[in-house]
Amino acid sequence: MASSSESNTRPIRLADIAKAAGVSHGTASNVFSRPEIVREEVRERVKAAAEAMGYAGPDPKGRLLRAGKVNAIGVATTEPLSYFFDDPFARAMMAGISEACDATGAGIALVSAGNQEKLAWNIQSALVDGFILFCIEGGSRLVELTRERKLPFVALELGFDDDTVSAIGVDNVAGARLAAQHLAELGHRRFAVLALPFADGSTGLVSPEKVRTALYTGTRDRLVGYFEAFSRCGVDTAGIPVYETENDEASTRAGLETIFASAEPPTAILAMSDRIAMVAIEWLAARGMAVPGDVSVVGFDGVPDAALCDPPLTTVAQPIAEIGRRAARTILDFDGTVRRETLGVELVVRASSGPPPKTA
Repeated sequence: MASSSESNTRPIRLADIAKAAGVSHGTASNVFSRPEIVREEVRERVKAAAEAMGYAGPDPKGRLLRAGKVNAIGVATTEPLSYFFDDPFARAMMAGISEACDATGAGIALVSAGNQEKLAWNIQSALVDGFILFCIEGGSRLVELTRERKLPFVALELGFDDDTVSAIGVDNVAGARLAAQHLAELGHRRFAVLALPFADGSTGLVSPEKVRTALYTGTRDRLVGYFEAFSRCGVDTAGIPVYETENDEASTRAGLETIFASAEPPTAILAMSDRIAMVAIEWLAARGMAVPGDVSVVGFDGVPDAALCDPPLTTVAQPIAEIGRRAARTILDFDGTVRRETLGVELVVRASSGPPPKTA
């Protein structure tokens, strides 16, 4: 027989409620999981016993785990949790993921961490059926931790060099070619590139060596696409400054300060994200430079915010929401198959790009 101290510290179990109410364990369980099949008189007696003993009901985690499926997707990143709310690309992606989850009644768990120890714990403890991985490149630890869970996962980037990893992304080289060709055909010959990270924790002007050894192949591929188009138009790419940002306002502004300190500043800026491009437009306007009258700006992503800035942004549009929907369905309908999909992009021409100034 349990001692009084044990009974005071031991959690109240469903069996205790059944005994107190004078019903079987199965009947008590049905009161909480299938109340419609239990007589009202019995339901009330069991609920009264539960309330008196401070019992809130069976732990839903245990029931879900016994069923083998929790009907939820984990969306994981090595970025801080604020990334999901601050970054326009992440917000658009989450809209697509949410749409697919809403269609099946599935839930979403956001998994992120500012350091590796917390990331490991968050991945291991997430109650989900699988993971969608943001920022896959440079985050090999994220892949390792997800694999340890032995759950399906899909990366939102094709650059991860592992054919055993399901991935959904776009052709970054082809998209970048469209942007650069558009500006060259408008007559521009002085360009600058505001790049996404080539490696972790670094910003500044980028050397050819850093491009060759880039950790983030998506960044490298976009630069390759820009330079391929320029070379075809006879533009000397060696003279084009490439400034590595952290895809945020501070590093983008620092890059613009550096680029426009040149004796011959660019008449056109290629930004590797719409977020960078919109910061650039604000920076130029604050200094009295007209877009596109003095400087044209072209982004990459096609986030909804891009159509609303002043002027509306010319950009290479990815099918962001569709990528999110497909990623979610890859987890929700997982059949053991590894899938690697490349979706198309398109150049959306708006008011932020035009011919170079006549004095250039």
